Amino acid sequence: MRVIRHLEVWKMGTVNYLDALKLQEKLVADRKAQMIPDTLLSLQHPPTFTLGKRRTDHNLLIPESELINMGAQLHYTQRGGDITYHGPHQAIFYPIVSLRDVGIGARAYVEKLELTMIELAALYGVQACGGRKGETGVWVGQRKIGAIGVRIQSGITSHGLAFNIDPDMSYYKHIVPCGISDKEITSLRRESNSELPDDEVIHEQLVSCFARQFGFSITSLDKHDV
Repeated sequence: MRVIRHLEVWKMGTVNYLDALKLQEKLVADRKAQMIPDTLLSLQHPPTFTLGKRRTDHNLLIPESELINMGAQLHYTQRGGDITYHGPHQAIFYPIVSLRDVGIGARAYVEKLELTMIELAALYGVQACGGRKGETGVWVGQRKIGAIGVRIQSGITSHGLAFNIDPDMSYYKHIVPCGISDKEITSLRRESNSELPDDEVIHEQLVSCFARQFGFSITSLDKHDV
């Protein structure tokens, strides 16, 4: 019989990227010390560009000063992956999870993140799939709908996934998204023929998909003021 593990879901609304990064660092330390259960941060960011630890600045196509003038931020991180965009109408998940307790390795973890987004897309009649070798994330044909960039420290995960509900696509023209120049970025709004509910409903559905993939039971907490 499969053991049902507990997941605490923090529903946080819109959170500044650096605030979310500091919170993740604290929660990773707390999870490593077994002070908290596995925890999932569910949120959105204001317009933000992030680079992974490989520092692929060449995939940012305009000076940082122009991003600032647009009202966007640029941050360097220790996650895997290349440059990406985060912003309104995008579902961001930061799981703080012990892979040892879940009983899987890094590759299986990333695959389950992909399956989480694939399952959500299917709810709206969109056939998505994982990327080919060297192309993490989730795709609809040759168009990317979900990005993944994770960090694992002592078996504890941070960073995570970004699923495009209906973000402002104009921001993507300023980067080579995920370092892949010959593919497009898409969204659930563009790919689905269904009428989409509010973002909050889609966030909840994505939480349910995540819990099914990882075998979690859920307790949801309103953490908008954290």
